[in-house]
Amino acid sequence: MIPTVAIVGASPNPDRYAFQAVQAYRRAGWTVWPVHPKGEPVDGLSAFRDLAALPGRPDIVCLYVNPAAAEALLPAIVATGTPLLWLNPGTESDALIAGARAA
Repeated sequence: MIPTVAIVGASPNPDRYAFQAVQAYRRAGWTVWPVHPKGEPVDGLSAFRDLAALPGRPDIVCLYVNPAAAEALLPAIVATGTPLLWLNPGTESDALIAGARAA
């Protein structure tokens, strides 16, 4: 089975790490679900406006958003049923980590 990753904060800008992550996961053979509030395509992939729109449960939710946005997204992340939340540098906060552990 091909693993899936939801890249929250995926960017259509090739200079952004959130774009480069989409490419890296694709090169590694993952199914990538970019999540971008405007729904703009990322690296040729259709983006989802929010986590509730994903076509299934991702194996990983990978965050590229600021800590306040990440904290606000925690209920939606938990609702996906993902077994793994990946916090990239700059996304973490004590409240987010505590909330994720509690969930």
